[in-house]
Formats: sequence, C-alpha cells, structure tokens
Amino acid sequence: HVVWLLPDPAAALAHWFGLLKPGGRLVLIEGVWGGVGLSAARVTALLAPHTERVHHEDLAGDPRLWGKEVDDERYALVARAEPPHRHTEVVDVHLILRRGPDVLLARRANTGYADGLLHMPSGHAEDGEDIREAMIREAAEEVGVVLDPDDVRVALVMQHRGPGGGARMGWFFVAEYDAEHPPHNAEPEKCSELDWFPLDALPDDMVAYCRAGLDGYRAGEHFMIHWHEDGDPIAHRPDGPRRAVALPPAAERTGRVHHIELRVPDLAGAERRWGWLLTRLGHLPYQRWAEGRSWRRGESYVVVEQSPDLSADHHDRRRPGLNHMAFHVADRATLDALKAEAPAYGWRLLHPERHPCAGGDGHRAACLEDEAGYEVELVVTSEPRP
Repeated sequence: HVVWLLPDPAAALAHWFGLLKPGGRLVLIEGVWGGVGLSAARVTALLAPHTERVHHEDLAGDPRLWGKEVDDERYALVARAEPPHRHTEVVDVHLILRRGPDVLLARRANTGYADGLLHMPSGHAEDGEDIREAMIREAAEEVGVVLDPDDVRVALVMQHRGPGGGARMGWFFVAEYDAEHPPHNAEPEKCSELDWFPLDALPDDMVAYCRAGLDGYRAGEHFMIHWHEDGDPIAHRPDGPRRAVALPPAAERTGRVHHIELRVPDLAGAERRWGWLLTRLGHLPYQRWAEGRSWRRGESYVVVEQSPDLSADHHDRRRPGLNHMAFHVADRATLDALKAEAPAYGWRLLHPERHPCAGGDGHRAACLEDEAGYEVELVVTSEPRP
C-alpha cells in the first residue's frame, strides 16, 4: 500500500516494468484503505500502456490477513511483462472449383453456423501453415480433390465480418475441374449436398459473404470488404443489404483491354464455336441480345455480333484488320485437350505438320481456325520444370 504515496505512480510503474524480463511479474498489494490509496481499476489503467495481462485477487474478505474484519478495497494485483495484445484475425481459404461455366458448392450441415446454406469448399489456415497449403489441405479434406501448388491461383482477397462476429480475412483460390479426379463429399457429416451451379446464375440460398465473393470474382474484382452489421442475415437475400465494397488495385485501368468485338456473318454458328472456346478458357457468359453475345473474364470481354450493317459476308484474316487472337493456356496437357475437342465445335488445327511449334522453336501453341475463317492461337504459358 505504497504506490499512492509516490509523487508519480504512473512513472514508478513504468520504471518497475522496465526492470522486468519478458514474462516477468509485478506483484502489488494495494487498495483504498481508510479512504486513501489507489483502486484496482486505477492501477490497471496505469498499467495499460505496458500490458493487458493483469490479474486481481480480492483480499478484503479474509480477516486473517488483517487481524480484523475490513470493508474497504484491498487486493493483490499481478501484472505480466508482456506487450499489449495485438489484433488478430482468422484467415479463411475458399475454393472456386471451376467446371467450365459452373462452380462447385456444398450445402452446410451440423456445423452450428449457416447450416442449410450453400458455400464453397472452405476452411481456415492452421498454425504454421501458409494460405496455399491450407487451401490444398481443405480441398482434399472436404471434397477429395488433390491439388498441386501450381493448380491454384489467387482470385480474390476479401476481409469479411459475420453478423455480430469478428473480422476474418478470406483468400479465394481458383482451380480447374479434373475429370479423372472428380470431387466427392468427403465430409458427409458436415455436408448434405455437393453439386455444380452456373456461376452466372447462382442460387439464392447461399452464405451471404460467399455469394458476395463469387459475385466479385465474376465481376473481375480482386480486393473487397464485406462487413455485416449486427442483425444482418447470414444468408444471401436478393433484396437484402448490400455490404460488399470493391477496393480498386493500385494499377491504373487506363490502357487495359476493355473488350474486343468480332463481326460475324452467322451468330448461331459463332455462338457455338466461340462459346465453347471462351468457356473452356475460363470466360463466363456476360451479355446476350438479338444480334450478339459476349463472354467475360475479369475486366475484359469478347463480343461476337451479327450486325445488320456488315459490308461482307465472310472474314478474311489475310486482309488488313484482325489477323488472329491469342490466349494463354496453362500447360501442354490443357493445350492437347483443347486441340482434341476443337473439331467437334467447328475449329480445325492450322499447320498440323508444325504443331505444337508453329510459332517457332521454344514456342508451344496451337493455331485453330473456325468455319468462318477466324483464327485463334492458344499459347502454353509455362512449360513444366525439369
């Protein structure tokens, strides 16, 4: 019962704390005895700049300590020499597993949160685990999908907060469906349904922040906040509050491709050919009107339109104008699969005698021409490491 007598109790406590090693303890027997002294609340406030680990023990109720009954405030205070607690957030990982225009969703069950609603395969990073490792582990545990590190790509990062809950940081990864290793319900006790849904026509019975993340991904966003207010529904509601806020990246949009428009003589045939190709390359159906269709990936989209003011009834890529369009392809296996599927959708391989090196040695690509004379080049982005 001496701290109150010091000229500057705050300075004294700071000095004493400075003498402690990390994990050391400062023990005080203090109180307000006979109307004088410092309360436990006051001493705790003086210690707040130095630690949040403060424990109080009431001593007034034990007359053996004082030789008599007392009715004032007397306490023991133990403060640990640890820095103030820093804010932490759980890190979520979410899998956007794509099968062409569809995405895999699971219906939650027996989890205690959002049961009955659809959600992506997801989980959280564990201690000592990086986010990519967490995503690979969760994919295997929940839907039996075995992914390599090169199979997953970051699509979106979203800080989100559930109604009445704490903030979490969500990383949304994209991976492609592998027909040889299809997903299955590996946790039936937590999942009552596993199915594919069109990304451009998602169901309403979804977890709200999951729906917001997929809507953001489809719109080409990469950074978002989805911050529920207390009282908001956990479930997505078409007429409910909109809490998603897109955060623009540092890079300027100026100079990026907005869209490319192709005039075609036969819209139905173009839709069949380009719809297959662009969907297989990760684009999503975007716009549809009487004379045209479009498919979008990120911020850019491709249009095919049978305009009434066409000046010719065919396309010649050797004339001045567009010669061809080129798209990235992830690897040689994907390239070979596209080449094999292409004839069924009205595309033929150009320069078969030089495939896949039609662009020169070291250049892995397939050049395809459709029935209307339009050419695309599918370029392998990277070759396997030796």
